[in-house]
Amino acid sequence: MIRPMLLTVAVSVSLAAPAAAQTADEVVEKHLAAMGGRAALAKLTTQVAKGTVSVSTPAGNIGGTVESYRKVPNKSRTLMVLDLSQFGQPDIVVDQRCDGTSAWAGNSMQGDRDLSGDHLQGLLNNTFPSLLFDYKAAGATVELTGKDTVGGRPAFVMVFKPKAGSPMKYFFDAETYDLVRSVSTVEAPGMGMIEQTSDPSDYRVVDGVRVAFAVALTNPAQSITITMTSVAFNVPVEDAMFVKPTK
Repeated sequence: MIRPMLLTVAVSVSLAAPAAAQTADEVVEKHLAAMGGRAALAKLTTQVAKGTVSVSTPAGNIGGTVESYRKVPNKSRTLMVLDLSQFGQPDIVVDQRCDGTSAWAGNSMQGDRDLSGDHLQGLLNNTFPSLLFDYKAAGATVELTGKDTVGGRPAFVMVFKPKAGSPMKYFFDAETYDLVRSVSTVEAPGMGMIEQTSDPSDYRVVDGVRVAFAVALTNPAQSITITMTSVAFNVPVEDAMFVKPTK
């Protein structure tokens, strides 16, 4: 599952689904099978992904690079470097880290801050390789609420309710069981809690695991498009990578 960070940048210058009835547990298991199966997922310890990002702003789109690091059970880091040379300004570096207990976000334009509340809890809930892999043991529940359409295709709609933190809504393609949309509540600096939609796509198989190589994020503040150029599993990632930096 992907639960990307919210990035705020300021620049100064229904179709019918299959007839067979489904239960929430059946959809979860078919989704995990579509990802590669429990046996393959259980072997994953880390994920490193790198690519490009495009961020919409009132001054125009800003491009840059993105790196994502994941490590079991819930360590994560997202690093973005945005190119502002077209505006005659230095790059913006956005760095979000979660060490499995606490989380921190750094922004070279807006400043650094420790994360708390729902923002922190959402990162802690986002276990690798999937928060659905062992959700019952974590005290979470899932509810299949109906069907909808995403990208012209039927999808099952599921609400994921963690033991702590805000619920999330997931949309699974009714044929492939790929995750095609998620809707969550995220914190935006200066705006409070807002709703963000994530649409993953361009699924490819890496080491037997199906991975989305693209994701489009939309919220009332902006839209972000991320395109991965490489994804690797089980590569060495030091725990220090996820810890708040000392200054």
